[in-house]
Amino acid sequence: MIIAALLSLTACSFNKPVSECPDYRIYIYPSDTRETVIQSILEADPTANTKPLNFLLEHRDYDEHIHTGCYTVKSGATPKQVSDMLLSGNQTPVRLTINSTRTIGQMSRAIANQLMVDSAAIASRLTSPAFLDSMGYNPTNVFCMIIPNTYEVYWNSSASAILSRLVKERNRFWSDERKAKAKSIGLTEDEVIILASIIEEETAKLEEFPIIAGVYMNRLKRKLPLQACPTVIYAMGGERPKRVLKKHLEYDSPYNTYKNPGLPPGPIRFVSTQSINAVLNYTKHNYLYFSAKEDFSGSHYFSTTLSQHNAYAARYQRALDKAGIR
Repeated sequence: MIIAALLSLTACSFNKPVSECPDYRIYIYPSDTRETVIQSILEADPTANTKPLNFLLEHRDYDEHIHTGCYTVKSGATPKQVSDMLLSGNQTPVRLTINSTRTIGQMSRAIANQLMVDSAAIASRLTSPAFLDSMGYNPTNVFCMIIPNTYEVYWNSSASAILSRLVKERNRFWSDERKAKAKSIGLTEDEVIILASIIEEETAKLEEFPIIAGVYMNRLKRKLPLQACPTVIYAMGGERPKRVLKKHLEYDSPYNTYKNPGLPPGPIRFVSTQSINAVLNYTKHNYLYFSAKEDFSGSHYFSTTLSQHNAYAARYQRALDKAGIR
């Protein structure tokens, strides 16, 4: 039977490349079979020379040795070369791009949307005290363990493998230079990230990051409470209020920086490298206050005195009233 099948396939077809179009990738899931893998190739390249490849995979018992992952079918690769790649599990790394997010759920989904892993598997580890402890973290500083960036990983990596890799990248990010900068401004690595997390919630304007960092550093040096509204919002949990009111500032929580001096116990979100670097290289000035501008542009007024700050804050409160934001 094998001889008959071989006779139906000329030597020319085995020497002919599987694809002559530009390189492309296929993704192989646990549920895939030889037939579905061949179909994936044909979907990427309808003119692909798949008969000899299919023959080789069938007679090399590929269905018994399927490896999940991302694989690159190179232009000009022969059926033998492609079958060797698939049978050996010689997959191609993919780029995992991680951005700053507010919650563990958002981070878990962002990772899962780019890889084979399930978001629930990521979330369960990021909320597991035992797993976090094995990584050197805990539920309070979990937001410290991932530095948003773009990394090369294997598409079929497990949740534990992905997070272990991200912890290694986090440790690599904290170079001797960054550690020295943190020490020079009187903060630990975690404290830098705590302050960075507040800054990211205060403004979306990158140019304001180091200025706001400077405001908070001035307040810390003078032992003034940070009075950061984002920490109150985080402490309250649930849905974010449209407007932070006086009653919210009385919320009893160690994260309420209106009631508690210094930094909160941990970060209030995952942060970006921009906000971390803004803290490490904060702008030195005399500002102690800032208030959102009444045009809702997201920009802020900065003040050195409380009276000046109150005047700016009153403008913003009037704008909120006029807009009907309660």
